[in-house]
Amino acid sequence: MLVIVLENAPPRLRGRMAIWLLEVRAGVYVGTYSRKVREYLWEQVEAGLENGNAVMAWQASTEAGFEFVTLGKNRRMPAEFDGATLVSFHPLDSQEQD
Repeated sequence: MLVIVLENAPPRLRGRMAIWLLEVRAGVYVGTYSRKVREYLWEQVEAGLENGNAVMAWQASTEAGFEFVTLGKNRRMPAEFDGATLVSFHPLDSQEQD
């Protein structure tokens, strides 16, 4: 299983993802592909994301049963802790708190 979530992505990138994956909600794409195709799709996200942000999660033989990567500005970022990937929250900017 592969899931890609795009926020504030350009229409051309969303269209490119829709060619390969099923868009089950706005900006949420799912499918089942090999590692090679998964890496190709993430390269497409990296090249076309512009000012948006993205996360990709896929099934893996880890303790959690999945792995994920993120791209773009987002408060949630992956953090390694004793071999497990957890989610770290960056503090809010003073402008975001107002």
